[in-house]
Amino acid sequence: MNTAFSKYIDTAALFDRVAKGAVMLVMAVILVSCAKPAYQQVDARADQLGFTRSTQHSEKFRHVVYSPRGDAAGDTVHVYIEGDGVAWQWRYFVKADPTPRKALMLNLMGKDKGNTLYIGRPCYFGMVLDDQCNADYWTFSRFSEKVVTSMVEVISQRTRRFRKIVLIGHSGGGALALLVAEKLPRVTAVVTVAGNIDTDAWTAHHKYTKLYGSINPATRAPLPASIRQLHLVGGNDKVIPPKLVKQWMLKQPSALLWEVPENTHLCCWANQWPEVLQWIQQVEGKRVSSFAGRR
Repeated sequence: MNTAFSKYIDTAALFDRVAKGAVMLVMAVILVSCAKPAYQQVDARADQLGFTRSTQHSEKFRHVVYSPRGDAAGDTVHVYIEGDGVAWQWRYFVKADPTPRKALMLNLMGKDKGNTLYIGRPCYFGMVLDDQCNADYWTFSRFSEKVVTSMVEVISQRTRRFRKIVLIGHSGGGALALLVAEKLPRVTAVVTVAGNIDTDAWTAHHKYTKLYGSINPATRAPLPASIRQLHLVGGNDKVIPPKLVKQWMLKQPSALLWEVPENTHLCCWANQWPEVLQWIQQVEGKRVSSFAGRR
């Protein structure tokens, strides 16, 4: 075994034990201080938007699912996947719960009047203390085979009645959307927003530790042309600079790139959402030529 990788394995095991202890400690502090956990804030926002919270089991994990109270017409469902949230409290200290306090994808789903589902990632939204969870699943292995497989299982279970699936992901959720699309036959389109598509380029750019336990979407074969792709990047995004996506786009001749000069990693994608939803509708009708100028 490679010595450096062996050291990583040993370090990861220690990291896991320490992280679990940190999770318990921080959660205890939260309970004592009566501070509202991030997932409860997201729950409250979901309720404001008219969504219902439920849980869905895969073979390995529990996932939180937010869904509208009622169905729309049509045989297509739009599946929203959130970004990484806050994986690290500081550069060398893992966050006890990575759940984002402001869920961008949830808010964007609130603007979508089609059939929609918001699929939570493993160990997020209050699932962090589940026995099968450990901090590796929101740090080094956030895009691992186990995570991707679990997402595929849950999406498959919750979308059985639909003939077509559109995957929509922000940041790390964009990476998962691409990886899930490989394994889910009914996917007809993928939309990423400030997507972390080349994780090796991203860690190198920020001088972060490589995500050793994860799959890098940029190393995978291109998705088939039957799966339409739209990738949005923000000109002022310091987390995922546009150049990291543009390098990958050179290998994706059937994909479309929209760069919004004024947008950052989180702001202000709601302004573009009506146009994104229009693009999805046109893809469903096989009419996308009017958007060619945005590339």
